[in-house]
Amino acid sequence: MSPVNSLWFKWKSLRLPWRRSFLVGSDLSGNTFWEFRDKLNAGRFRRIVKTDPKTHYSDVQVSPQWHQWLRYVRADPPSLEEQQQDVIRQIQIKELARLADERWASKPSYLDMPKSQQQQQQQPLPATNTSDATVNQARSSPKAPDAKQDPWAKAAAGNPGDNWQPDSWSPNSSKR
Repeated sequence: MSPVNSLWFKWKSLRLPWRRSFLVGSDLSGNTFWEFRDKLNAGRFRRIVKTDPKTHYSDVQVSPQWHQWLRYVRADPPSLEEQQQDVIRQIQIKELARLADERWASKPSYLDMPKSQQQQQQQPLPATNTSDATVNQARSSPKAPDAKQDPWAKAAAGNPGDNWQPDSWSPNSSKR
């Protein structure tokens, strides 16, 4: 910021009785924040942000601290040190999130576990002689299910309510 601008900002921030608007502060993006006396409610101050006229409105970004001040959630405006610390905090959080993502990606997924267990079971064990080889091969290879056999057929056939049919309705005689 140039010395002329800083002198102008200091002059505009003085709360002189004849002044209607006062400069409260600025953010790291160059936006300035102002308070001015409301014409309808003389006791109340309104708060606004003034941006660079060359900046498109959709490109204006107001930090959460200044947004809180604009909405009267916070009484005092944020200082430049507070704004700088918030930027440093955001950088640190992004770095920690990147490290956490890398740690998460390096761990094996539980979704891959059944595939790796199947591959371990299918690997034949080394055999010393032919009789041991057939025994080891029989142990290492699980029984392959038939492609035609439906695994749900056994479960569906065993439901207790599959053959149940309701009885026909026969009303009882009423007692009088």
